Formats: sequence, C-alpha cells, structure tokens
Amino acid sequence: MPGVSEEQVARARKIDLLSYLQAYEPGELKPDGPGRYTTITHGSLVISNGKWRWDRGQVGGVSALDYLIKIRGMGFVAAVEHLTGERAESAYIYHEMEKAQPPPPKRPFRPPKPCRYATGAVSYLQNRGISPEVIRECIQLGILYESRYYNPQSEYHNAPVCVFTGKDESCTVRFAAMRGITADFKRDKAGSDKRYNFHIPAKNPHSRHLTVFEAPIDAMSHASFQQRDGWTWDSHRLSLGGTSDVAIIAFLERNQKISRIVLHLDNDVAGITAARKIKARLAADDRFSRIRVSVNPPHRGANDYNDLLLQDIQHEREQKHHSRRKAAISI
Repeated sequence: MPGVSEEQVARARKIDLLSYLQAYEPGELKPDGPGRYTTITHGSLVISNGKWRWDRGQVGGVSALDYLIKIRGMGFVAAVEHLTGERAESAYIYHEMEKAQPPPPKRPFRPPKPCRYATGAVSYLQNRGISPEVIRECIQLGILYESRYYNPQSEYHNAPVCVFTGKDESCTVRFAAMRGITADFKRDKAGSDKRYNFHIPAKNPHSRHLTVFEAPIDAMSHASFQQRDGWTWDSHRLSLGGTSDVAIIAFLERNQKISRIVLHLDNDVAGITAARKIKARLAADDRFSRIRVSVNPPHRGANDYNDLLLQDIQHEREQKHHSRRKAAISI
C-alpha cells in the first residue's frame, strides 16, 4: 500500500479509541457510567468494552483507526501515519487546523441549589451501604448535599439528585457531580473544573497518604469500610470523576507532601489500564517520581468499591442469619 507498510497498519489497528483519546484528547472524554464514555463533540458516540458506536452516524468500530477514518474523515494512509507517528505531515496539518478552531465559550459554573433537607440523598446513600457517619461528615464538610436537576428540556427535569462537590484552596465550590436518587442519571454540572474533584480530606490535614477512586460513592464506600472494620490508616480520598488524571495531577500540585498513593480504580479494562497509565505518568514526572504508587483494584470479583462494600454487608447479613438459624435448631 502506498505510503504505509503492513507493519504500520498492524500497529495502528492495535490502538483502541479509549487509549487514544486518553493520551491525546483527554478533554474529549466524558464518563457515562462504569467503564463507559461518551465524547464532548459527539454526545451519541459511546465507548464501552473496548468498542465504540456512534448512533447518530450509524457507524462503529474497535480501533482509533476506525474512529479517525469514519468520524474524523481522515484518509486511511493519513490516519495510519497519525497513529504511528511516522510520515504524518498531512495528519498533523489536519490536526493543527482542527486545533486552530476557536473553542466554544465556557459556561460559567454555578453549583446546583441545595434543598433544605437531604433526606432523599441520605436514604439513597444508606441503601448503597454508606455509613451514617461518613454521610454526616461529607454533609458537614459541604461536599455532599441534595438538589434537583434543572433542565426543562430534559426527561430528568426536577429529578432529585445527590450533589458531590469539589472545592478549591479558598473553600469555593468549583466542581459538582450530580447523581440521580430515583433515576439512573449521572452528569457533571456545566462549567465544573475537574481539577477540583470530590475530595474527602484526611483526619490529619498533614497526612501524606492519598487513595484514588473513579467515583465519589467509591471514595465514600472506602471510608465506610474504615468505619466498619476500624482501620487506623488515615488518608485523603480523591475521586477522579472517571479515569482522567486531571484531578490527581492538580491535587498533587496543591499537596506536595504526598508520599504514598493507592489507585483503587474500577476492576475492569478501562480502570486497570487507566491506573497503570497514571502510575507510569507519575513515575515519569520529576515532581512526583519520589511518590510510592500502587495499583489495587477491588477484589472478590467486585467492579468497584461500592460493589465490594455491598458484598461485605450482604455476607455479614447471611452470617448473622445462619447463626440465628443454628441457634434456633440447637434449642
């Protein structure tokens, strides 16, 4: 084939779309559930289980090569050259022209208005196994409250939501993730700054330990385990709001004394791949290379820490039920 070799084509086809976007266009990715993403430019393009599908354009594929050809309109040779980084002048010109387009104006960030009471949020989180102590702490810190989603054009308009916020150094709310209480609704508030994601601070403000999760509810689940089992390890808990490294890099820039990080991302391909990439990036950055980083996804077949917490609670209930039955039989 003119311009590219079979070996180049084979290498290009090995690059999946999620890995490509995480490496070169992380701002395009938008989490849409565990291991599932959409993109900012194409809202109906879904990436999941190593594949992608664009419903509006009625096309799909597996590799980043398929995406560049079918969605971006690149020629086959130019797309291969772009992915392999060889003889990519035409692809780079296309990319530079694309970058030259002025970005859409960013909407001002306004946190969702809190409801007077958070009874719905508290009940929802308790049903997810979160301990009352952890819920109360997050409410007192102002990083958790209940609101209603406002968008008259949406089917979820006026739906009750849990709001998980992130604050900057002056305690100003800069980020808000909304999660439906009675509906399967997940969305970040427009204008949210992912550098300031949901963060449960350590009891000791000088703690050098950081544990990292994909979602706020997983960070709260981890804290609930500590309540249940009496752990003494004191750490900051940070949600990435997906698998992007934006939040952790910004957190480490603001907290330069961190010396130990545990990545508790989801136990799926996207989570494990992202955790390894984050670990590699931190090791390659002179600012963070001294930090000891470990990758520790949830065990026992659980997808995330909330799954693991619910498993633990269910196991405890079954043990108590078995003990009561055994006692009744012995009587």
